[in-house]
Amino acid sequence: MKNVIDSFVYLGHWPYAGSFGFNTDILATNPINLSVVLGVLIYFGKGVLNDLLDNRKQRILSTIRNSEELRKGAVEQLERARTRLRKVEMEADEYRMNGYSEIEREKVNLINATSDSLEQLENYKNETLHFEQEKAINQVRQRVFQQALQGALGTLNSCLNSELHFRMIRSNIRILEAMQKITD
Repeated sequence: MKNVIDSFVYLGHWPYAGSFGFNTDILATNPINLSVVLGVLIYFGKGVLNDLLDNRKQRILSTIRNSEELRKGAVEQLERARTRLRKVEMEADEYRMNGYSEIEREKVNLINATSDSLEQLENYKNETLHFEQEKAINQVRQRVFQQALQGALGTLNSCLNSELHFRMIRSNIRILEAMQKITD
């Protein structure tokens, strides 16, 4: 350790012949030299330090102004977003209510349409039953008429001889001719 201190002491004792230099020996410097150095630093450093502080102050103030403007913009965007949200919520409620009423309306329409369809089907069924009854009745009438006709023909054929048969035909022809004259 003594070697390190000695090397600093020897640096301070190097003689310069008639030249100006800094005394690097800390222990050998006097208060006048220190005050001159500090005075020069304060005099010249004061402007630099003030400039640095002013620049820093301006940057801080600029950052605060920008932050305020950004905050105002964010607040305005937030208000617009809240307004839009309220509007969208109102529209959603309106669509929901319209949707429910539309569903109810469609439900009623579907019930009415189904009721109408059932009524039409019932009418078609009744018409079909009536038609089938009429058809069955007509078939029974035809059957009865055919059987009665066959029975009458059988009775006539057994009771009538050909002379009587010809008279009957002539009589029927005269009746038909008289009816034809009346209609003309």
